[in-house]
Amino acid sequence: MDSTRVTEQPTSFERPQPGADPADPRGALLRVPGTGAALPLQSRSGGEPPASPDTVTPGGTGQDPATEPGSEHSQPGAGQGAGPDTHRPRPAPEGIPVQPAADHGRPDGRERRTGQVAAPGRPTPMRRDGDRLRFVGAATRRIARGIDLDEIVMGLCRATVPTFSDAILVYLRDPLPVGDERPTGPLVLRLRRTDRIPAERDTEGGFAPIAPPEQPSELDSVGAELCTVRPGSALAEVLRGVRPVFTDAPAARAALPELLGEEGASAVPDGQRAVLAPLRGRRRVIGAALFLRRPERIPFEADDLLVAAQLATHSALGIDKAVLYGREAYIADELQRTMLPENLPRCTGVRLASRYLPAAETARVGGDWYDAIPLPGSRVALVVGDVMGHSMTSAAIMGQLRTTAQTLAGLDLPPQEVLHHLDEQAQRLGVDRMATCLYAVYDPVAHRITIANAGHPPPVLLELGGRAEVLRVPAGAPIGVGGVDFEAVELDAPAGATLLLYTDGLVESRLRDVWTGIEQLREKLAATAQLTGPDHPPPLEALCDEVLDMLGPGDRDDDIALLAARFDGIAPSDVAYWFLEPEDAAPGRARRLARRALSRWGMEELSDSVELLVSEVVTNAVRYATRPVTLRLLRTDVLRCEVGDDVPQLPRLRQARATDEGGRGLYLVNRLARRWGATRLSTGKVVWFELNRG
Repeated sequence: MDSTRVTEQPTSFERPQPGADPADPRGALLRVPGTGAALPLQSRSGGEPPASPDTVTPGGTGQDPATEPGSEHSQPGAGQGAGPDTHRPRPAPEGIPVQPAADHGRPDGRERRTGQVAAPGRPTPMRRDGDRLRFVGAATRRIARGIDLDEIVMGLCRATVPTFSDAILVYLRDPLPVGDERPTGPLVLRLRRTDRIPAERDTEGGFAPIAPPEQPSELDSVGAELCTVRPGSALAEVLRGVRPVFTDAPAARAALPELLGEEGASAVPDGQRAVLAPLRGRRRVIGAALFLRRPERIPFEADDLLVAAQLATHSALGIDKAVLYGREAYIADELQRTMLPENLPRCTGVRLASRYLPAAETARVGGDWYDAIPLPGSRVALVVGDVMGHSMTSAAIMGQLRTTAQTLAGLDLPPQEVLHHLDEQAQRLGVDRMATCLYAVYDPVAHRITIANAGHPPPVLLELGGRAEVLRVPAGAPIGVGGVDFEAVELDAPAGATLLLYTDGLVESRLRDVWTGIEQLREKLAATAQLTGPDHPPPLEALCDEVLDMLGPGDRDDDIALLAARFDGIAPSDVAYWFLEPEDAAPGRARRLARRALSRWGMEELSDSVELLVSEVVTNAVRYATRPVTLRLLRTDVLRCEVGDDVPQLPRLRQARATDEGGRGLYLVNRLARRWGATRLSTGKVVWFELNRG
């Protein structure tokens, strides 16, 4: 280091030295006459050798915080032997007379606080106070940088050890109360984090940092994992007092065994070498911090209690805010999770995969959603939508629209009618409740898909041979505009093809427009399909991951919802379909038709169960129907039977009494079938059941 090292004096509280330029922004520099060199750096205690040039002052980075790059107190050239001509001039403070350096103490050369003769080279009291101010400023900035609980507690530990203390123990309430929440049960403190330094390092500089730990010391045994604060105990009284205290005080000494245990309390150094500081948030005490110094280091002073109080206050308020932030983030995550499907349904003839990415980690809720809704006749409705914005309000509107779409899908309305009712619902929710939505219905038996669009980006169809095509679907107006008509188109959905539904966050950003992004998506799908060959479609989950990989660093401006559907379809040979007249002979005919179909499929072992259940369901349908009843059998991984009629009332399972002649049909279906259900249609209803094959 340069031999012209300077000793910086506080600029806010000290008086300028004789012969110094009062406009010097760093205060007076003590220089040896005739040499222009600064005096050696003063040591921290009288009679001790001056600190080495590598001594670190509060800030913990190897240099004085006032000269640390990026510090708000940094000065050009400070601590680097810079001459007076490099200082930025500023107006001299008014009303502060120039006086000799000895005036920092009493006229007899003794210090005001200690009454001892100040040894040559020892810092004056104001110098020590300046160190404390700079340390508190640097420490609180470090604590304030934390967002979550762990970052704040770590910031407190790293800021204080080893600059202020040799060890620190941070206890926090378990569990931590959130906001105005009133805790129940006893006050329990859990050791959240500890930091220590080795014993053989010299720490007598007061604020001098120490190298990382090498050997254990007696401070390593301090601290218990958990303690319960008993009402009226010494620890409870200290925590209620809020202010930091030295542990040599009677109340604090009695509180240590309760906090640390008997063994830990005996390891705490005697005298004023430990400070117990309660951590008080906005409403209540949420923990405590214990600062310790080893016996060979100078003890804490009365002013150090103020430092501990500042550290405890900033840490407690930061912890309070971190807990609130964590709760809000948890609520947002839960809101978004519950408004999106937890698991996609397993539908006959189609495989599904999905992805959702929030706009940012700090805003995990948004208005994008996707859904897959099973429909009667083994069909499935595929929905993707996007409410404007990515806030809690957008998420709430999204949840209402998604619920409305599920209800409308249960009525088996055409896609264009579903969008029309969604548009009316958006207008009822309020003004400017705008959203885009794409609603598609896939029929695995007919291998067809019907799509209606409300201002949403068009879907992309990846065929089995590797050709990717952007489907031409009329865009329509967004939901919430009102007074518009929606149009549906019916397209082929060949087996092995993949339909990709997405929101605009995938294809639009500040770096590209939506149509450029759609073209890039199409090319990405085609390139991915080439990797698996023309006869094998790419795995669905891997395809979703590949699609998201096309996003660049600047492409995450909005939420992203992605729904991929692989069309397997149901072969015509696996479908048997009949019409039955609503007459007394219909149940017997239904049994014979079902037996023939099962024999053709080689599933004779299911004949008895299927005949019994088909007879019961068809009998109920014929009793009330006025039009022909439909009977359909589907052979997939399970055997599915569907009976449709023109009566909208859904059957209900009930327990028949011993004297009842009927009412046991659905009871038999419920006991023998793997699954069963009833769905209302616009023209009536469908009752279905499934049986395991083999």
